[in-house]
Amino acid sequence: MAEAQSIPVGSTTAGAVAVAAESTVATRMSAPPSFDVADFPVPHGREEEWRFTPLERLRGLHDGTAVADGGFRYEVTTPAGVTYKQVGRDDERLGRAGKPVDRVAAQVFSAFEKAGVVSIPKDTQLSEPVRIAVHGQGGTDYSHFLIEVGAFAEAVVVIDHTGDGVFGGNVEYVLGDGAKLTVVSVQDWDDKAVHVGQHNALIGRDATFKSFVVTFGGDLVRLHPRVAYAGPGGEAELFGLYFTDAGQHQEHRLLVDHNVPHCKSNAIYKGALQGEGAHAVWIGDVLIEATAEGTDTYEMNRNLVLTDGARVDSVPNLEIETGEIVGAGHASATGRFDDEQLFYLMARGIPADDARRLVVRGFFAELVQQIGVADIQERLLEKIDAELEASV
Repeated sequence: MAEAQSIPVGSTTAGAVAVAAESTVATRMSAPPSFDVADFPVPHGREEEWRFTPLERLRGLHDGTAVADGGFRYEVTTPAGVTYKQVGRDDERLGRAGKPVDRVAAQVFSAFEKAGVVSIPKDTQLSEPVRIAVHGQGGTDYSHFLIEVGAFAEAVVVIDHTGDGVFGGNVEYVLGDGAKLTVVSVQDWDDKAVHVGQHNALIGRDATFKSFVVTFGGDLVRLHPRVAYAGPGGEAELFGLYFTDAGQHQEHRLLVDHNVPHCKSNAIYKGALQGEGAHAVWIGDVLIEATAEGTDTYEMNRNLVLTDGARVDSVPNLEIETGEIVGAGHASATGRFDDEQLFYLMARGIPADDARRLVVRGFFAELVQQIGVADIQERLLEKIDAELEASV
């Protein structure tokens, strides 16, 4: 039986704790990682990593003035054989997947009192997902979760964000050798919510990590997924789907650090935008270190602009420090509706609104079908239809 547990929110302004953690490499594409908030100056918007983000809409997350007040509700549902518990800041497992790379992530790490740890034992094969529900009730909170997957275990984790509030949330994924983890992170916030978070994955030898980041709601959402490898043979697939509506700012900043030999990564993010002031940002950074011979990597971002007044900033980056690789590439494309597709459908008796819906569904179908969680897939398609209905 699945076990539902309510997590009391207990954020404080405690200092950062020293932990033994694998540090993510500092590159020209990102700030030097650190657990210490003081190592990150308060951003002013001129910094490379902040130049696309409207700082005035962060509601204090970037400068430390956002104070946690317990205005969030958490619930963790675990299948049989999976354990969940809250741990203190001194737990040596925290921070293993990587250090914070911006001031908000460092603030989150220094502000939580208890972290939630989900442990999936080795050789476990789950038949149902682990579900983490985060619901804002108009307040402010800082949250830290660690998902650890034992060797050769297979699991799916769904993290669902809903409601209203100001939220700083870090998540770590640590995969043992041969483990397989699929994560679905859904950002379905109310219109005024603000969410900034860093997701770190550390992938063991021959382990497979598949991530789906789905962003619909919120006034501002800024997520920073990062991947590093703990042994050769690891694979990472990073998929993203976002629908940016009028006035929304949605920003996804990826870094895949190929730091060991013979690993693979593939990143595909797709977004649709509509309405005045809709702004989507995608930054895709891939680093192939000198020690990472045999790397095979590719990243792609595609954006479909549905109306005038929307803006996309898409920046793929690839840094290669060794020539001994299998392959490396990136692509970015932004465009409007294909009039020929619409004409083809309408010429066969399909009304214009239905034809438009079919084109957008087809654009996202490649990613939605790979999620593998039926209720999430159905919900996303309904959400896409609802967004399109609202624009008619």
